[in-house]
Amino acid sequence: MASSKTIIYQVFTRLYGNRNTTRKESGTIEENGCGKMNDFTPSALKRIREMGVSHIWYTGIIRHATQTDYSAYGIPKNHPAIVKGKAGSPYAITDYYDVDPDLAVDVNKRMQEFEALIERTHKAGMKVIIDFVPNHVARQYHSICKPEGVKDLGEDDNPQNGFDPQNNFYYCPGQRFTPYFDLYHGETEPYNEEPAKATGNDCFHNAPGMNDWYETVKLNYGLDYYGGRVGHFNPIPDTWGKMTDILLFWARKGVDGFRCDMAEMVPAAFWYWATDKLKYAYPDLIFIGEVYNPAEYRNYLGAGFDYLYDKVGMYDTLREVMCGSQSTHAITAAWQQTDDIRDHMLYFLENHDEQRVASSFFAGDARRGIPALVVSALLQQNPLMIYFGQEYGERGMDKEGFSGNDGRTTIFDYWSVDTMVRLHGRNLTKDQKTLAFIYNKVMDIARTEKAVIEGISFDLMYVNGDYHRQYAFLRKAGSEVLLVVANFDDLPATMDVTIPAHAFDYLKLKERKSVTAVDLFSGKEIKRTLTRDCYVSVDLEPLGAVILKFKA
Repeated sequence: MASSKTIIYQVFTRLYGNRNTTRKESGTIEENGCGKMNDFTPSALKRIREMGVSHIWYTGIIRHATQTDYSAYGIPKNHPAIVKGKAGSPYAITDYYDVDPDLAVDVNKRMQEFEALIERTHKAGMKVIIDFVPNHVARQYHSICKPEGVKDLGEDDNPQNGFDPQNNFYYCPGQRFTPYFDLYHGETEPYNEEPAKATGNDCFHNAPGMNDWYETVKLNYGLDYYGGRVGHFNPIPDTWGKMTDILLFWARKGVDGFRCDMAEMVPAAFWYWATDKLKYAYPDLIFIGEVYNPAEYRNYLGAGFDYLYDKVGMYDTLREVMCGSQSTHAITAAWQQTDDIRDHMLYFLENHDEQRVASSFFAGDARRGIPALVVSALLQQNPLMIYFGQEYGERGMDKEGFSGNDGRTTIFDYWSVDTMVRLHGRNLTKDQKTLAFIYNKVMDIARTEKAVIEGISFDLMYVNGDYHRQYAFLRKAGSEVLLVVANFDDLPATMDVTIPAHAFDYLKLKERKSVTAVDLFSGKEIKRTLTRDCYVSVDLEPLGAVILKFKA
């Protein structure tokens, strides 16, 4: 049985501690400022830990392409034509063995600052997750920090072969890189790449378009995309060894887990091979996979992943329920699709790819996320992820630069996040404080209640078919029972929750004429009758929840 609930707090490291409120569109680092690893002080980490967080995912640690010039520190300058935004995308890695200099107070000591961050995080009682970006790298990838004896990606490639199992990249022989945009981008010399390399989003020609990942190049794991996607895995492709060595490098630093970007774009055969080696050396290491194809879930779990994004199932469903386009009964269908692997599905309402709940593009009000949070946190034993600022109702409605006004917090631009600035300045609004209190309460219940940590779940919606804006379920471990009822409606509601005979048999509940239950939200005690096929009446606040705890 699990001893605690895994709660992951994703922070965009560059933005978390930045208090500069200039917020000039497409501003430079000098104009808009940049958060540092040192902003995660012992007191800041203590606050995060007190939310119930078990793991921090520091997004954007490894050095990536940027328009900021660090050549004075011996770091190669990137051509701006192939960098998205002034700050650049953290998913266009330029050196897998280096730390992003933007994040360091002393650029020359950036690795030591990261090692100190790991130590502080561990001391605060949390584990460290970083991104591993296995599918693609920046177009100007070049490692200046690789260990002695390590060969760079592409160093021994034969670019005259479009595909070679031992090449690290795919090529377009005889063709120059000619994308849709201007290759000068204000520079005196254009960006030049010949022969062109294939682009990261499986674009195997020399002219990627506006919506392609044109700033990246695809890594070659021995899968011949030019010849019908046939795998050439014997002998082991060179890329396999290089990427596994990179994972081992960071694991030796004390990193506790990897969130693997677009994991399904890399053959499962590689993951079998790599995770076996990593977990042999570091048995407690965890791997989180960004996999969006439900047909591949079990394949990638079998390949060594501990958790997978539940995006196209639970996230998409909760989003539609919050926005009123789906009945709460759709939540039942969503969890049933992955019931056999339920402990491995990562639930979330926000991350760096998705729009903020409070944005005008999503729910428009952070409070609409409260019932969805209750369901995400308490329905199953699986992990929960929170994106920094979510707990304060961050709206993500800024027009930052390359990102534009899209309801997301930028990953491309130098910026500061309003809720974080308010938090650091102790200037949160009343509504932000109230929302944070609710988030802390829900996560505290998730990490401390035995019925959530190790209990079994029973969905009550199949016998409560008349309710389409409320969702009810039971959790039970030993003699402890939780009846959880969430209200997705903007109006107050009373739900007469039928508890069927099957629930009594499945959960081994005892019938009682009078049960005293405590609402873990309000602290109020209520008395109810608990008998087969009778109902328990529950009064619900708008966009609220009731969590009744009682003895079986």
